[in-house]
Amino acid sequence: MQIHIADLEAAINHWRTLQPTMQGGPLPAAVQALAQVYGTLALTRQQGIEETALPPAAHSAWLAWYATTPDTPCIAICSTSQGDEECKGCGRSFAEVQHWLAFSPAQKRAVWRRIVAQGTAWRFNRYAERAVSAG
Repeated sequence: MQIHIADLEAAINHWRTLQPTMQGGPLPAAVQALAQVYGTLALTRQQGIEETALPPAAHSAWLAWYATTPDTPCIAICSTSQGDEECKGCGRSFAEVQHWLAFSPAQKRAVWRRIVAQGTAWRFNRYAERAVSAG
């Protein structure tokens, strides 16, 4: 499963906020590790990298960022339990809801990217305030 370049950018920005540097100073190790991967992807016009291909330092930095993100898009309004193939509340498919706990971080982020891009789930419109409190 690929880690999208946008997630690498978000992780870089997370670490830059946590560990700001003085102008001209060295980059923190986490930023440097992630930026090397990000730069390679940008130069080669790739959208992502396999999670298993990330160098260990970049993978650790990405996982630390990932741990700060909401785990599940669930807002406790699950229409898959009512027979819908896609949940009206969070936008995940029945299979995604059912197997969520077994998904890797990269798989979960791929689902998050899709449902955010679609923006049709209730978490993004009529229940947006509920989604904020749910994480």
